[in-house]
Amino acid sequence: MNVVNVINDIHSATKEGISEVYLVACGGSLVDMYPTKYFLENEAKKVVTGLFTANEFVHATPKRLNQDSLVIVCSHGGNTPESVEASMVAKERGAHTIGLTHNQEASLLNYSDHAFVYEWGSESDVKNNPMAIILQLAVEVLYRTEGYDHYDAFQSGIGKINGIIKNGEQLVEKRTKEFANKYGKEELFYILSSGASYGHAYGFAICSLMEMQWLDAASIHSGEYFHGPFEVTDKETPFILLMNEGRTRALDERAKTFLQQYAEKVEVVDAKELGINTIADEVVEFFNPILFYSIMCVYRQALADVRNHPLETRRYMGKVAY
Repeated sequence: MNVVNVINDIHSATKEGISEVYLVACGGSLVDMYPTKYFLENEAKKVVTGLFTANEFVHATPKRLNQDSLVIVCSHGGNTPESVEASMVAKERGAHTIGLTHNQEASLLNYSDHAFVYEWGSESDVKNNPMAIILQLAVEVLYRTEGYDHYDAFQSGIGKINGIIKNGEQLVEKRTKEFANKYGKEELFYILSSGASYGHAYGFAICSLMEMQWLDAASIHSGEYFHGPFEVTDKETPFILLMNEGRTRALDERAKTFLQQYAEKVEVVDAKELGINTIADEVVEFFNPILFYSIMCVYRQALADVRNHPLETRRYMGKVAY
């Protein structure tokens, strides 16, 4: 499925062009959509965007949802009941739907006007993974409806990001083992970031640590850290700071300066040190979370190995009724 062709087809089928983009999913798939939310909120002048956990979209459907709306629904397995129902609701309201899944037999595909069955796994090119595909869809929407001055720079970034990630994974391999050995017995982590990457701070907390490691964790926006959360800072509590390259880097740097003064258990993962600044300044911030996802997968695997707690272990998900 071609991103450009899909958006052109949808745009041509609307009355006055795509007026809003709704991003709908659950858990990790919702996290994959946060960079797109940030991109459209910051770059679009007319196109409206909304990010919804699927069950809320079903029960509190936005009133402006209409025939010029685009609803993008993502579900890795493609059968998450809330996500499938959200896509049904969107179609009932006449909206255009795009479904993303890794499963060719997914129920979600039955309610998707257009579908992307994406690649997955360590051997896949990240541009063909859901976070990047959804972001590419949004860039095409903006380019088609309003124009986007940095379109070519973004496409160049898409071509570079996989190589940056592969190099970054090698750079952090030793560091992640040291991190895991140092913090393997901790029971609570705070994850900080800003900009397009705040969604991944949230995702690493709820998915990688809470779901996959049964550890207490919470995400904190670097800009909000000084408006309440910094009062829990001490020398006993671990913090992970995901430092962005781009417009919000100053927020992360301010948090880093404070943490280095008042905390001792601090892990800084800096996108700049990992080589992301080879992407143009005008668009680099949108690629930070794509990099962080892959890099933090190395971190969580190292932690799982040290804790002898496989990432696939569950006690509730898929095992009990909920």
